[in-house]
Amino acid sequence: MEAKATGKYIKGSSQKARLVIDLIRGKKVEQALSILEFSRKRAAGPIEKVLRSAIANAEERAPNLDVEELFVKEAFVNMGPTKNRYRVRPAPMGRAFRERRHQSHITVRISDGQDEEE
Repeated sequence: MEAKATGKYIKGSSQKARLVIDLIRGKKVEQALSILEFSRKRAAGPIEKVLRSAIANAEERAPNLDVEELFVKEAFVNMGPTKNRYRVRPAPMGRAFRERRHQSHITVRISDGQDEEE
């Protein structure tokens, strides 16, 4: 049994979100949730939300599924759109940089390991 959830247009850079995603990849779902709960990174909140959504999708597809056997099979973060703001930030030697707002797309796929045996 496999389930997937995607969170799109999440505030924050994908590079910083990958630091958190790397912590939970391959872990049991319960362990991954506790890691995200106590992580001090800002990206941990949206990633936890996407993981809980994947768990809910799995329960919806198979009501008799045991949640304790689920693990994070695949988790990755892709870069979303980057907006240039019209505010100007001072830069060295009298230059000016535009502020950039980064967004990312988070995808989490969970499995109970039954698909590989068939």
